[in-house]
Amino acid sequence: MRKLIMWNLVTLDGYFEGAKSWDLPWHERVWGEELERFSLEQLESADALLFGRVTYEGMAAYWQTEQGNIADYMNSLPKVVCSRTLQTAAWNNTTLVKDKVAEEVARLKQQGNGNIFVFGSADLSRTLMNEGLFDEYRIGIAPVIHGSGRLLFADGLKQQGLQLLESRPLSVGCVILRYQRME
Repeated sequence: MRKLIMWNLVTLDGYFEGAKSWDLPWHERVWGEELERFSLEQLESADALLFGRVTYEGMAAYWQTEQGNIADYMNSLPKVVCSRTLQTAAWNNTTLVKDKVAEEVARLKQQGNGNIFVFGSADLSRTLMNEGLFDEYRIGIAPVIHGSGRLLFADGLKQQGLQLLESRPLSVGCVILRYQRME
């Protein structure tokens, strides 16, 4: 059975983006060889990517024209976008899910052997967290206090117990935390 894994980079004060979509200045501060290697490790273990609409549109706009190992994975892996408003999903190997998202994700987890990753996608992630569908949370904490923006773990989430699997400090000051959901 596949594992559903969240990967997000957040500030020390918990913001995954600033006040506007794609306001992510801390990404540049922590990006480097170590985080690139970690990203490739994750993509090599994936057999699908799952996005909400806003993240899907931004990722598709960026990755379709990029070159390199990460771009090759992002463009070739099967992708699922969950959206009530999109009419089509043109990025290579993308399937559109319009309703019953939790049911569809639970079904997807039963297929294949690789991991399914959710990048960004805070609204979709909130739904999946409240349905207890994430098996693992991977959070990169950037050494930045942003002060405002959109919180990744906002009000309205159901309580969950987590077990620490790994903490990996990077030379740029970012710490990657891996937690699994406790049954």
